[in-house]
Amino acid sequence: MLLVPFFAGAILARTWRWAEVAALAASFVAFAAKDPMVVVARQLWVWRDWHPETDVARRWLAWEAVILAVCAVPLAMSWPVWALAGAAIGAGAFSVIAVAMTVKNRQRSTLLQIASALALTATALAACLSATGAIPGWGWRLWALCGLQATAGILVVHARLEARIAVRKGASVSQYRRPAMVAVAVLAVAAAAARNFAISGALLLAALAYAFDLRRQLSAESLQMPLTRVGMQSLGLSIVYTVLIIAGLW
Repeated sequence: MLLVPFFAGAILARTWRWAEVAALAASFVAFAAKDPMVVVARQLWVWRDWHPETDVARRWLAWEAVILAVCAVPLAMSWPVWALAGAAIGAGAFSVIAVAMTVKNRQRSTLLQIASALALTATALAACLSATGAIPGWGWRLWALCGLQATAGILVVHARLEARIAVRKGASVSQYRRPAMVAVAVLAVAAAAARNFAISGALLLAALAYAFDLRRQLSAESLQMPLTRVGMQSLGLSIVYTVLIIAGLW
């Protein structure tokens, strides 16, 4: 969700600047900083005794802060002030929310995961800003299309997990399956509404793939598929989807 949209934006920008390397590094480090931040937050507000991993987390955070400061220099030279300030405020606020939710053991919240997907796919905008100094119309479309596919994927995976639990406990499936079906319908409608053959194909491919997965979830045998395999299939779909989106926005 972080790398594929970024490289899609970099390809579509059709130009190259060193600021793109800084943007990619900053995005990755900001994402990676969440885990040590969670450890430090738990040490401050949850754990009563000192945990050895807190020292390691603090060292990681210190190095990550240095890397972010170094990356900020080329970004400040290539990004508009409003974009740099917005990215800093947005990343900071989202990090605080994500850490707080994790400390409260609510990191599996569907809304948080969808928000995380939208934040991660926003690297497409970072690539645009770094390469061109602005966000063209296709940049916003790229982010929206990547975010839409990622959101649908999250709901379908949650539906699979819910179905696996339901099979073991003999319960009914209702919480995530319906939202997942709605997401598939949105993809299908978007595919019909798009006036670009490649983009329509990408949206339709995602809709059909997720609809097929929801159909498979009705089979107890299919639900035994290892989640690593499910993840690899989702990654493959995302790559093919993004290639088609790039072709459509080219």
